[in-house]
Order: sequence, then structure tokens, then C-alpha cells
Amino acid sequence: MELTVVDAFTAEPFAGNPAAVTILDAFPTDIRMRAVAREMNLSETAFMVRRADGEHDLRWFTPSVEVELCGHATLASAHVLGGSGRFHTRSGLLVCRSVDDHWIEMDLPADPPTEAPLPPTLGLTGVRWYGLGREDALIELNDAASVRSFQPDLPKIVALGTRAVIVTAAGDRPGIDCVSRVFGPNAGIPEDPVSGSAHCTLAGFWGPRLGLEALIGEQASDRGGIVRMRRNGTRVAISGQAVTTAHVHLMA
Repeated sequence: MELTVVDAFTAEPFAGNPAAVTILDAFPTDIRMRAVAREMNLSETAFMVRRADGEHDLRWFTPSVEVELCGHATLASAHVLGGSGRFHTRSGLLVCRSVDDHWIEMDLPADPPTEAPLPPTLGLTGVRWYGLGREDALIELNDAASVRSFQPDLPKIVALGTRAVIVTAAGDRPGIDCVSRVFGPNAGIPEDPVSGSAHCTLAGFWGPRLGLEALIGEQASDRGGIVRMRRNGTRVAISGQAVTTAHVHLMA
């Protein structure tokens, strides 16, 4: 099996969020794909299968589970195909296209959060808002500095039962509308460097509050990344850059 490692949501190598991508004639067994993803040990490994119509079936695996939607690995897959692609996934048809300045735009399902009571088991202070999307929880903190310095209690996040927890605040520098970090221990990802699917939720949260249809988010992980968001009803256009960093040949 040949795989390409792509750093997504960045124009610089060794930043953003790395994903491994492979193009196959047929999907291996689920056990095999989980084993490959565990061996790659990246937040996601994307498996593409060619279709007769030139489009692709696409599945994503973390080191421990298959996921319903992964933005950065979809971006990486489109990058491997030259910048555009039509992908049939568990989240429906996802269309990617090349746009200006070597960015790739993905048409993804919107996932605006709904406000909910803050679980006292999280033991958090300084929370301005708490809510739930389809799979993730979202926590708004007082300011971006609190997001940047946030120290997650991973066992408490695991006990919450969501796929991930998004921690966010308003941006703290020109050109950045919101800052976030994403923690997904239930998906085998203690901290996701840059999450495209999380920005499907962030767009629905920050857009109405800021009165903006188009936003720019910074994911403030150690690797860091920039994500463009454009709200479009039940869909969100998520855009990012990507760079290839490695080719992997599996011997087994």
C-alpha cells in the first residue's frame, strides 16, 4: 500500500494537521484499515476507492475508530488528486475544488450547536456558553488567551461521551474572527491539530454572533492552522491550504 502524508490547513510543512491518504481499487477489510491507521498514528488516515465515473468513495479512520466526517483528511485527499474531487462518504457527497492562491474549498454539512446546560462534571470556570452539535460539544471561554492556555482534563472529556470538545473564543488579532482548540480522546485524538469538521460547528456559532457569512478561524494547537469558513444555509464552505510532506510504502 502506498500512502501520501499531507499537512492540511497550512502552506508550510510540519504545521497544520497531517493526514495519510491512499488511493485503492477496493477497500480492504475494516480490520486492515484500522491497523493501517494505527500504524500511521496520525489523527486520520483517508482511504479512497476509484469509481467508474471518475469520482471516489472515501472513508476516514483515526488510530482507533472510523469517523463520520473528517475535514482535514478530505482536504488532504483533494490535494493528492490535484486540488479537486467528488467524494462519496458517510456524510453524503462532499465536493472539493481549487480556489484562489492554492486554497482548496470543501462543501461540507453545517453543524450549528444548540445551547445546553454545562455538565458540572467538567469542573470548568470562565465558561460563557456551552452547547452540542451532532457529535461534538462546544465551550466558549472568556477570551482567546484562555483558549490558548487551556489545560484539558482528558478523563472528564472522555466521560462526557461526545466525539470531541471544541474550546473557543473570539479572535485576538486582526484578520482572525475566532480561536479554537479541539480535544477528541474518545476518537483516539487527545488534541486535534486542526479540525475541518469542528469549523462546521464554529461557523454556525460565530457567524450569527458576529454578523458574518464569511469568517476566518485560527486553531491554536502547537502545530496551528488557518481555516476559512463561508456559511451557506445547511452547508459550510471550509477552505484551507495543504502541502505534501512524505510518501510511505507499507511492506506488510
